[in-house]
Amino acid sequence: MEQQEYYSHGTAAERWERARMFFDAKEYATAARVLDGLVAEVPEQVAPRLLLARSYYHSAQLRRAEAELRTIVERDPVEHYARLMLGRTLERQGRDTEAAPHLRMAAALAGDFPED
Repeated sequence: MEQQEYYSHGTAAERWERARMFFDAKEYATAARVLDGLVAEVPEQVAPRLLLARSYYHSAQLRRAEAELRTIVERDPVEHYARLMLGRTLERQGRDTEAAPHLRMAAALAGDFPED
């Protein structure tokens, strides 16, 4: 079986499980390769796109992570984990000013309010 066929082989559920297995094994770039096709197939589903963004983040593909996270936040502005990850991704790129509003929003959505 050709390598690319391996990443796209099987049902969506089988590929989701394969991607999670690679992610859990810290094989983030491989997980991203499996998830890339899955996200293209089911772009409306948040979970595969979020795991793809996390895979990109952990494999230092920060621009790709940012793009996926921005897509999630555009579609679901109250998805607090995507906001948090977007803030962290921007921070890792040295873009703290851009990160701050996303981190504040994530904290508010999670119910983490500063003590006065």
